[in-house]
This record gives sequence, structure tokens and C-alpha cells, in this order.
Amino acid sequence: MSAQIDRFVHDGLPPAELLPVFRYDLPELQFPDQLNLVGELLDKAPAKGFGDRPMLRSPTRTLTYAQASIEVNRIAQVLTEDLGLVPGNRVLLRGGNSIPMALAWLAVVKAGLIAVATMPLLRARELNDIVDKSKPAVALCEAKLIEDMLVSQQANPVLRTVLAFNSDAPDALEALAAKKSGVFAACPTSADDIALLAFTSGTTGKPKAPATTHRDVLAMCETWPRHILKATSDDIVMGSPPLAFTFGLGGLLIYPMWAGSSIYYPDIPYTPEGMVKLINEMGATIVYTAPTFYRQMAPFAKQHGVPTLRITVSAGEALPDATRQLWKDATGIEMLDGIGGTEVFHIYISAAGHEVKRGAIGKAVPGFTAKVVDDQGDEVPRGTVGKLAIQGPVGCRYFDDARQTAYVKDGWNYPGDAFRQDDDGYFFYQARADDMIITAGYNVGGPEVEDALLQHAAVAECGVIGKPDDDRGMIVKAYCVLKPGHTGDAALRKMLQDHVKATIAPYKYPREIEFVDALPRTETGKLQRFKLRQTP
Repeated sequence: MSAQIDRFVHDGLPPAELLPVFRYDLPELQFPDQLNLVGELLDKAPAKGFGDRPMLRSPTRTLTYAQASIEVNRIAQVLTEDLGLVPGNRVLLRGGNSIPMALAWLAVVKAGLIAVATMPLLRARELNDIVDKSKPAVALCEAKLIEDMLVSQQANPVLRTVLAFNSDAPDALEALAAKKSGVFAACPTSADDIALLAFTSGTTGKPKAPATTHRDVLAMCETWPRHILKATSDDIVMGSPPLAFTFGLGGLLIYPMWAGSSIYYPDIPYTPEGMVKLINEMGATIVYTAPTFYRQMAPFAKQHGVPTLRITVSAGEALPDATRQLWKDATGIEMLDGIGGTEVFHIYISAAGHEVKRGAIGKAVPGFTAKVVDDQGDEVPRGTVGKLAIQGPVGCRYFDDARQTAYVKDGWNYPGDAFRQDDDGYFFYQARADDMIITAGYNVGGPEVEDALLQHAAVAECGVIGKPDDDRGMIVKAYCVLKPGHTGDAALRKMLQDHVKATIAPYKYPREIEFVDALPRTETGKLQRFKLRQTP
């Protein structure tokens, strides 16, 4: 049934014995064998009564579902007719949240291609890892971000075409698409054909690429959005998570389309006060962002009011109860918290409204089963801290990655989080079970920052950890041992921070650097990060 002629990704998926159990227990999780998620969400919008409703909004334009469908078709025609792509080929997408980025993503998937969306802050070096692993033939890149993309192309001949979008240049995607008819039938993909590779850095800094199918995405629409979020076609959605993150892709594109809602993308980065003002200007009813940003928004929400807002979704990092209460005091709105993961696309534990229990993230979302287990996989008594294990209609399929065996064990997904569950079935987040640093909603692998620091001539050794922080949840902190002849002063500290910003994505830089004489190591030379975390 597969329509994907290019089998590169399929051939790199884990064997059946290393896959989790996929559970389709609910009636709404039954899907036909042939399924194209964009065909379902966009082409069928008119039949659902959404055709003439606004879908995508920006400060300069608004597209209805019907208009967006034509634009998506035109881009799909460029990809298949002009660039000669066939189902299963990968297309790298690089851009901020915008109407052109959303249209490009939808066109790639509708054509049966595999979307590989990347964070706009990534540098050429980080793009190289993604290009090397996914082997895209084409990159669609926002014009203002094209420099690093072209540098990456020079190092990776497999990337034969880099096409700019969000540009009025005569050779840009928009100009090519304008010549097309806008008539394009969705590729008849199977439900288990791959829609996207969602790269995530992991704790080692080496990118992992969970493969997500058309069935996976539509199944997730039938879980958290249906049972917890409960958006409607009258909702106007906005928020800060990038479309390159599955948190942003779901919340700020896929789930609104499933509900017939509309999405607003600003043309400038959000600030806390700016988001509050835009909520009121646009009449936004649903907002997605990280706890850090809600904490910063709270005083402005209290000052200006947010009368149209009805749902505020927090995910991406642990939500401190103090932030939940601060936001509730400012707005009267009970935060909708959730935990999910790229490996399973989105949120699998959550609670909303009167179902919220203070201090808890929530319960397993309908369609999912979750438990807290010990190192042997046996469920621990309620109230005991252990490792979270989940099953549901989606699960981890790492592309070409031995780490599959660490994430999936005996049919269960292990996200790497420590939890406890109470007698009522509520789950309470404790910590990450690995070295991942989650700072203001961004995932940062400590070893990647260490590698960047070690490229500086002054650094002999370094160790990087996450340090608890009231505002950001965690900050990146580095412990550096300097080479002889260098002085650990404020000037060198800033120099090292600037060096990291120029080497990898700027948000990964260490906000604190402590100069030390030696790092704690085992007898075999392994860095003991847990000892750094215990440092006062």
C-alpha cells in the first residue's frame, strides 16, 4: 500500500521486535489503510464547513482554508513537476513561524514527501548533521536565513537544490508557485507512510530523528485535542513554539486545522508584553507557550486584561506551581499543562479545567496508558518515584539510531522522565532521568555545549549541566578548566559565551560559567556530571 517509492527512511526504521506496542483502543483511532494527513485536514475542510473560514493569518494577509489549499497545491506542483521529487524523498524546511512556512510544510507532506523541519536558529554545523542523516534532495529556506543553508549545501552535495521562500525574488518559491494551476491530488500514501522526521538533539548532542507517520499525526488529533483541548472552529490560536518542534507543529498548525480554527503568525518575535497586546488585538482564544514566558507575561496580562482568552497551554518544560498560580491570579485562567515528546509527536499526560490537581501535570490522555516503573519495568506502588512508561496509538521509531533500544523496552515507550503517580491516577513530574537541560522550553544537550567550548583556545576541559532557575526552569551552566596562560575573568567569560553563540544555536550558550582547577571524573576518566549538580 505504500506510495513512497524512495525507501531510504523506511529501510532505516527499527525492526518489528524493537517497536513499541501501538494501541488503537478508541473508536476514533480506527483509520483506513490509505491515508494522507493533509488530504484529510485540508482537502476535506470544505465538506466540514471550514472552507470559507480563515485558516492562516498574519499582519499582512489572511487565507481561508480553500485559499490555503490552492497555495499548498501550487507548491506541491513545484516540488514534483519542477524539482522532480518523488514520494519518500526528504525536503528540509528552514524558517520561522509564518504563513509561507506552514504552506510549504503542508505541500511537502501532501505530495508524499517527508518533511524535515529545522529550527531557524541552527547554524551550518548543526544543519550538516541533519542533512547528513536525512539526505534531503531539496531545502526550502526562508530567504533571510539562507546563508547558513548555503554553507551546509556546499558541504553536502546530496542537497542539490536550495530554494528560498518568503521572498519576492523571481526565482523564489512564491514566483515558481504562482505559475502553477493549483490543482493537485494528494499522494495516496498509506497510513504508515512517513510524513516527517522530527529531529531532536538528545543528551549526546547527536541528532535523533523520530519518524512520524500519517496515521500517527491524525491519531494524535483524536487524543489530546479531542478530549482535553476541545478547540472549535471559532478559536483563534497563537503562540511561540516553533513549527520545527512537534509541540509547535501540533499546536500551531495541525490541531487548529483538525478543529477548523485559525492560526495567527506574527511577523516579529514575541515579547511578553507584545504577546499580551496581540492576544487582545487579534481576539486570540488559545495560546501556546512555555512556563517561563507565561511568568513574564503575567504582569502585562494583569495590566491589560485578556478578555478573549479561554485556554492557555503550557508544555516544553516543567510548569512550576508558582507560575501556574501567578498566571491564574493575573487572568483567572487555569493553565492547561501537559507533557509529551517528539518521539510520540505531542502530549500524552494532561488535564484541563476542573480536572486540574495542584502540583500534578494530569492523567494519561484518553488513548494512552501510562505507568511508573522501576528499572526492571515493574510498576511501583503509588506515591513512589520511578520511570515513566507509556503506550498509545503512537510510539517511538527512531530512524537509523541504536538508541531505539533505550527508548523502547518490552513494547513500552520510556521518555526518560521520573514521575510519581497518586492514588487518583494523577502524574507528578520529578525530573529528567538523563542529562537533558530544558531551559525556557528549549532542549539543550550538555555535551554539545561542551564540544563548542572545547573548540576555544583557552579551554582545556569543561562540563555542562542544567542549573535550576526560577525564571527559565533551568539555565545552562559550564564549569571550565583553562589552559595555562589564561585568566578566568569576566572578559574571558563573555568571550566564551560569544564563542558558543557563534558556534551553535545562540540559545544554547552557558548563562553561567565557573572556572575551576579540575573536574570530577571516574577512574576511567568519565565526567561525573552528578557531582557538578551537587556543587553549591
